[in-house]
Amino acid sequence: MTTPTLQSAPQQCTAFAGTRRLATGSLGTVAIAVKQVCDGGETASILVFDDHTSQPIEFDLRGSVADVLQRLPAAQPADDAGEDDQPRGRGRPRLGVVAREVTLLPRHWDWLATQPGGASVALRKLVEEARRANDDADRKRLSQEASYRFMAAMAGNEAGFEDATRALFAGNRAAFEASTDNWPVDVRDYARQLAMVALW
Repeated sequence: MTTPTLQSAPQQCTAFAGTRRLATGSLGTVAIAVKQVCDGGETASILVFDDHTSQPIEFDLRGSVADVLQRLPAAQPADDAGEDDQPRGRGRPRLGVVAREVTLLPRHWDWLATQPGGASVALRKLVEEARRANDDADRKRLSQEASYRFMAAMAGNEAGFEDATRALFAGNRAAFEASTDNWPVDVRDYARQLAMVALW
């Protein structure tokens, strides 16, 4: 029997069977683990979470393992991946830009029109500067949101959930750890992993 080939997707995720951590890894690795336990008669409810956002992930488990892997989303290339490897023709360089509508006041458009490179270049520079300036705050906020999303799904009925939530958004590591101490071990450890950026 030929072993199915995993798709090279950058997305990492974690599956739980009830409160037990079943598998962590790439979409393909976790999908195989979920498929195997389901085929083996697992009765606990299985939930899969994106390791970055805690958004739920669903696998279509019909058919063989190869069928399941075939239906996984394809790997998404990085924004700038491979640009330098592609031959460039004459004219403007390929930037991978996306056109969308932006609504500004007239004075904003007047100011942008005076900037070197025009409105598009000025807006891109402003966005990059804002991203750099807010990077730490954004990462903390995303960590809080991911942690809360997972906690609400997996620990909403656990003792200390409300206290843990308050501690998470207050940035109180000691209180968060105390509030989650008596949770099922795998749920507790994964919640703390997700909250690391926000609390540590």
